[in-house]
Amino acid sequence: MSRIDAHHHVWDLAARPHAWLDPEPMAPVRRTYTLDDLAGHAAAAGVTRTVLVQVLPDLDETREFLALAAASELVAGVVGWIDLTAPGVADTLAALPPGLVGVRHGVQSEPDPAWLDRPGVRRGLADVAAAGLAYDLLTLPHQLPSAIRTVAALPQLTFVLDHLSKPPIASGELEPWRGHVRELAAYPNVYCKLSGMVTEAVTEAATEAVNEALNEAGRTSWRVSDLRPYAETVLEAFGPERVMFGSDWPVCLLAARYDQVVAAADELCAGLSEDERAAVFAGTARRAYKI
Repeated sequence: MSRIDAHHHVWDLAARPHAWLDPEPMAPVRRTYTLDDLAGHAAAAGVTRTVLVQVLPDLDETREFLALAAASELVAGVVGWIDLTAPGVADTLAALPPGLVGVRHGVQSEPDPAWLDRPGVRRGLADVAAAGLAYDLLTLPHQLPSAIRTVAALPQLTFVLDHLSKPPIASGELEPWRGHVRELAAYPNVYCKLSGMVTEAVTEAATEAVNEALNEAGRTSWRVSDLRPYAETVLEAFGPERVMFGSDWPVCLLAARYDQVVAAADELCAGLSEDERAAVFAGTARRAYKI
């Protein structure tokens, strides 16, 4: 079965500052990562196409990612960044080169938990919908009520929830995250990425020990059983036809190698039918991002 990795990044520290990598817990991934760095790991896992996702709120980065996609057989599409609140969102989108399949903003970093409710943001999202693109929701659990209201207000827009909205896997808490996710999944225009779980399963205090284990023994402090309640929640709520696999490489390297992330997803989906697994590992991404 050929696979699509629906969520990964690259970054070049020589091209522009990446302040988000400055905190000490991020030290293990504080270097440049390229498509060439990913290619071998993806091939070994049976991944033949990917979706490259924005890192910074920088339109130039989006243009560079589109150029990378145009020159690569691996990258099927780019989820880029634009300023949703700026005038002329439709014109900005129309002026970008081919290859854009979605837009994302780091809502998780916005201090206003209702940022998505702002009229200017909603206008920008309506333009994203009119352009036939998806919108990736990068939220934290406390921002899910705003996400739910926004999804309800924009039924014409395809939304993709990144990283299950980063539930507190390390502590094992399920509520109120689970209730909000179920409410969000009731809207048929929302998809969810089975991604980002391994890093949420590891506390910042454990990052150094985790990376030492990865380097020396290829093992980490998380277990698939830690992830299972969260994966089962989204698989049940959205159904496999609206769930897609994403590695979140190279951020995932804070907690697991690429092959370990893929193996965990395989184990979490082992109880699904062949058609359902085909959806999670390829079909859903094709539909959501039109690739």
